[in-house]
Amino acid sequence: MPGPIIAITMGDAAGVGPEIIMKSLAHADLYKRCRPLVIGDARRLGRAGEIVGTALVVTRVQGPDDAGFRAGTVDCVDLDLIPGDLPWGQLSGVAGNGAYRFIRRATELAMSGAVDAICTAPLNKEALHAGGHAYPGHTELLAHLTGTPEVSMMLTTPKMRVIHVTTHIGLIDAINRIEPGLVERTIARGHATLAKAGITDPRIAVCGINPHAGEHGLFGHGEEETKIEPAIAACRAKGWSVEGPLPADTLFFRAGRGDFDLVVAMYHDQGHGPVKVLGLEAGVNITVGLPVIRTSVDHGTAFDIAGRGIADERSMLEALRQAIDLAPNRGETAERAT
Repeated sequence: MPGPIIAITMGDAAGVGPEIIMKSLAHADLYKRCRPLVIGDARRLGRAGEIVGTALVVTRVQGPDDAGFRAGTVDCVDLDLIPGDLPWGQLSGVAGNGAYRFIRRATELAMSGAVDAICTAPLNKEALHAGGHAYPGHTELLAHLTGTPEVSMMLTTPKMRVIHVTTHIGLIDAINRIEPGLVERTIARGHATLAKAGITDPRIAVCGINPHAGEHGLFGHGEEETKIEPAIAACRAKGWSVEGPLPADTLFFRAGRGDFDLVVAMYHDQGHGPVKVLGLEAGVNITVGLPVIRTSVDHGTAFDIAGRGIADERSMLEALRQAIDLAPNRGETAERAT
């Protein structure tokens, strides 16, 4: 039985997305684990292939039904939105609109069951806005396209997994938004995702908001007691292994040495900082709570190196591995990616 069909969106055409896709699909063993289908622009992919020095052939297809899924060939649902002379490494509303259209088509395919998961190359938020699409990023865009009222961002590395209670909002707004129901739902989404990945009784640690997790009221205004502790109590009542609220500084050290399967961060930088210190090349972003599987590289469009052929594809390969592991149609012959 073949592996899952993974829709790979090309992201911002002016960034490194086309290059890391072509580099990743040059790994022939990937085709033993999944059936990759790029949603993007065939001409741009071909140019990226020339830049990175690969002999891959880009083939235009209408969808999964007429894709060959053969190593050495890149099957591309070509939306033909990117001008041939679009500069690399420059902000462009055309590229931003293209990135939106690529993810919209991939979402339509996933919602219809035509593909088993989505793996996204990076987009640029400013370009997305310049293209007429006012979303903070992929996470919020996917929530809108799938009609999902609430999702969570999970970052994963070989050493650590972190799920966020809040993400792309200011710190003061984040603290105001955090409340027991949201914290409990975030923990539940993380617990369900890990269980689906085969971790049946995940060890979950929850960060505090204030330094030293408030030090029993010494710091802050009782946020840990009012906003976080009720959620932890509710999760423990379900029989889950949940610890906290804990000081973030020592919690991440403990998570890095393997004490926990998942860390629950309260706001964007609290969770992103420690993960990115471990290396962008190993990080993967998973949108948790969607009706479809979505993984992504954990880096941006890297305009400073786009078009030079030096972008590192390891985060994309890891994102594809995670998509394969989470997809409902893994297939008997789909081996775990290494």
